[in-house]
Amino acid sequence: MSGGFNPLVPREIDLPTALPLGVDLTSGELAVALEDAKIFSGPTDPADWPAWREQLAAWRRGALERHPDLGARYERPAAAWASHCFTVAQVWLWDELFFDAAAQVFTPERFLADARTRLGGLDGVVLWHAYPVIGIDDRNQWDFYDVPGLREAAQSLQADGVAVFVDYNPWDTGTRRAGDDASELAGVIRTLGADGVFLDTLRKADPELVATLEAARPGIALEGESKLATERIADHATSWAQWFADSPVPGVLRAHWLERRHLQHHVRRWNRDHSEELVSAWLNGVGVMVWEVVFGVWVGWNARDSSTLSRMLPVQRELADVLHQGEWTPLADLGAEAAEAGIYASLFEAEDVRLWTLASRSNSDQVITLTTDAPGRWLALHEGSIADLPAGTALSVSVPARSISAVVHLPQGSDRDLTALPTQLDRAHDGDASFSHRRAVRTSVVPSSGPVPAGQACVTVPPGNHVLTVAFRQRETGMYDGAPYVEEWKPLPPRLHDRRTLERAITLDAPVAVAAREVTEAEFDAFVAATDYQPAVPHRFRVTAREGEAPASLINLSDARAYAAWVGGRLPTEDEWQLAAAQPGFERATPLVWNWTDSEHTDGRTRFVMLKGGSDHLSEGSDWYLDGGPHPPEVSVKFLLPGLGVERSVNIGFRVCWDVR
Repeated sequence: MSGGFNPLVPREIDLPTALPLGVDLTSGELAVALEDAKIFSGPTDPADWPAWREQLAAWRRGALERHPDLGARYERPAAAWASHCFTVAQVWLWDELFFDAAAQVFTPERFLADARTRLGGLDGVVLWHAYPVIGIDDRNQWDFYDVPGLREAAQSLQADGVAVFVDYNPWDTGTRRAGDDASELAGVIRTLGADGVFLDTLRKADPELVATLEAARPGIALEGESKLATERIADHATSWAQWFADSPVPGVLRAHWLERRHLQHHVRRWNRDHSEELVSAWLNGVGVMVWEVVFGVWVGWNARDSSTLSRMLPVQRELADVLHQGEWTPLADLGAEAAEAGIYASLFEAEDVRLWTLASRSNSDQVITLTTDAPGRWLALHEGSIADLPAGTALSVSVPARSISAVVHLPQGSDRDLTALPTQLDRAHDGDASFSHRRAVRTSVVPSSGPVPAGQACVTVPPGNHVLTVAFRQRETGMYDGAPYVEEWKPLPPRLHDRRTLERAITLDAPVAVAAREVTEAEFDAFVAATDYQPAVPHRFRVTAREGEAPASLINLSDARAYAAWVGGRLPTEDEWQLAAAQPGFERATPLVWNWTDSEHTDGRTRFVMLKGGSDHLSEGSDWYLDGGPHPPEVSVKFLLPGLGVERSVNIGFRVCWDVR
């Protein structure tokens, strides 16, 4: 902790807001101040729930009088889709489920199939593209959407009924400039046919940006990060409910309470337990964000929470009209016994159906009894129970620990057909809340095939045991060993972007001769001419190569490895590079460029490689940029590997090494 900040405890701005009882909340300073709430906390005493609901209704009436135009966009047919986008996944473009690194092709169908199997499917996908690699050179955020095959991948998602969101980074001001942000973003939307935009670090877009994007794609959904101002519900169809702390008795989301068709997505990116977000989303009739690879770090959902989501989604999709347009009674009365057991409910009512969403804050499975209050067809959805029952019948409902269930009543005369719904639900709930770790492993290094070429200047790294100090900047990418934050609220400096060190102990079985300098442009040109080398993916290959003795650049790992094999060598690992850099005779060519190493890693979802050496280039203006500038040998940068040539940079070169036998 620093300055009293506890990263495991919600900050003051994250906490729910109490709704005062017994005062006028329709107008006045207090009523206006409550528009700043994230969540209105639920009262601990069930005896206060009726009065609390009356206060909620009174406050809403007053707020809608102050903001009479909140619902206009939701009436437009082109914008209606966003209210049904219950589950959204953040996906790094180069996630190994979404992209086949070996074949260098996007595989959206594989990504969606996994989501259907484990999570109940997706309604939207955010194609996260630039951070955390942006800043390696002068390319701006729009350049990182210039990817062969990406439009087709987006179209494949949409053909499967999944909306496509792109990402806007307003902090990207230190890279090359072309047009203004609004025009550039509108161009990306048109090129990819995107349905929505995630506003990274922004709570809301400026009205001018909204108008430009609406012209590019009528009905576009804009999703701000964190709390959305009340007046902007009118032009932001969705919002990113990140780091929203709920009360022990579940509360009501302020923005969604005001406009029920405004869909929020709960997320706590570093959590391994998502039950609180799921309970809040279920009781409020909103969605969640699934974010299993957080900027290259595995934070996968456990089996219990995945199962809970798969229990929620079919009901939300089938009864979205009831959730968003019917009468909503939060903290509906289930009796004192249910509240004592940690079971809570919302009641959503339309003329032809009533839906109780039941949720558990208990750590054990519970069975509660509901007494039917009217004749008709009653469905305990997650138990596959459908029966015509008279009023006064006891109906038993199971609610798994820290999960959800649902009951539906179809009154006599209702023609709504829900008979197929129970078959879509995961009734065999998986209660396993353990976290499935993934550890990145270094891919195998192929030994060099030949001797050091005659005349090649080298420095020799001796065999034996070595202990290295590795320096790095703490970013959300972490380093070698998984998530840098666990179950934390928003990481803040000094826990974010601070400089750190770690030790690595390695053993070299034989000497390694590391080239004293990087491969030059002229040397790489000679290789291409001698071998007629053609990269498997030509995108960005040597597009603006420098001349002569400058370090060879705009080549990817495959290109560098091909050259190294041609001269009988290989790329040095990050450890060999660092040890060589400490030897006399080790040189850095100009302009200074980062060096590829053979320290490539994968955890099955993310591939990354360690870069060494620093570069002359430095993108300034934001801490979110990748490290630039010269760096001493001990500094390593974890570089998430894009594909399809996007990883080729004018600021990354390489040198060769040879195993000495």
